Amino acid sequence: MDKFLNDMEREKPIRFTSQQLRIATDNFTNLLGSGGFGAVYKGIFSNGTMVAVKALHGASDKRIEEQFMAEVSTIGRVHHFNLVRLYGFCFERDLRALVYEYMKNGSLDKLLYSEDKKLGFEQLQEIAVGTAKGIAYLHEECQQRIIHYDIKPGNILLDAKFFPKVADFGLAKLCNRENTHVTMTGGRGTPGYAAPELWMPYPITHKCDVYSFGMLLFEIIGKRRNHDRNLPESQEWFPRWVWKKIENERSLVELMMVCGIQDKNRDMAERMINTALWCVQYKPESRPLMSIVVKMLEGALEIPAPSNPFAHFWSEPPVPNNNIPTHTAWTDIPFDSESSLVATSSTLVRASATPIMRKYGIEMAST
Repeated sequence: MDKFLNDMEREKPIRFTSQQLRIATDNFTNLLGSGGFGAVYKGIFSNGTMVAVKALHGASDKRIEEQFMAEVSTIGRVHHFNLVRLYGFCFERDLRALVYEYMKNGSLDKLLYSEDKKLGFEQLQEIAVGTAKGIAYLHEECQQRIIHYDIKPGNILLDAKFFPKVADFGLAKLCNRENTHVTMTGGRGTPGYAAPELWMPYPITHKCDVYSFGMLLFEIIGKRRNHDRNLPESQEWFPRWVWKKIENERSLVELMMVCGIQDKNRDMAERMINTALWCVQYKPESRPLMSIVVKMLEGALEIPAPSNPFAHFWSEPPVPNNNIPTHTAWTDIPFDSESSLVATSSTLVRASATPIMRKYGIEMAST
């Protein structure tokens, strides 16, 4: 741990003393939230900078130490507008804490699930795009790929202008780009958002974050939890209900009415739905890269009709789709963001993996 702390002091984060943080938080009196990891307090430094201080429970617990190292070594190394900024940390006998920028509007889940739906659909779409950009940066633009492992509405924070920032890197892992798969130990994300491969003894890639983003996107579309026992059985699990509407009727009318989406946002809603369905495909290699997801959401890419991502759950025979090869994987093709592009079977590869695919850990589906 001493070597780790010395290494991190050469990076960007500041090492604070417990005394500095006690003064900034008025002796930890303004509680913002709490959980199994510890508690988050609002603080302000003498220069006027507002911060959120995450005080971790347990001074010597191994799991807390692992979470501390995961957060500092990942988010402490990178800077992006859609990633919450880590100002610094404290590692003393009586206090293990992380100091983040303060996000005035809290986490996305509180706004999505509240009775007061204050965010309009256009604003929610912007939140989805910003979140996707943050994850794409972690996966494709960092010197070392960062896999978050716990993408969900509660880990998307909103600033004063409702711009989204990905937060909570307690399960995150750094991995070299040459290592396309990683071995999971310990925490495996949050049920309902975690990709199916995380619960199986299979190699894991960054595509698990794509799946989680898809589940988050469904909740943004519906402004509700994906699983809600208070709703009629047919609507109880929102993602499958959405698929049934798309599959059986090819009509968004009822879906838009249920979700309170205005007709002027029809095209935007259809893009978001099809993007979500691609993101939650059962096979990781069938899910697009997050940079492709951004272009899908922004309308820079025409999205092919997705296959049924839930067929394996209920042993349903898949509905044939002539536009999509039976076994597909998204390739990393550079797209011109200024033009409207079409993703067809030519951008879905059927042969052996290309060097670019191997670079980004994209494999062919097994036949």
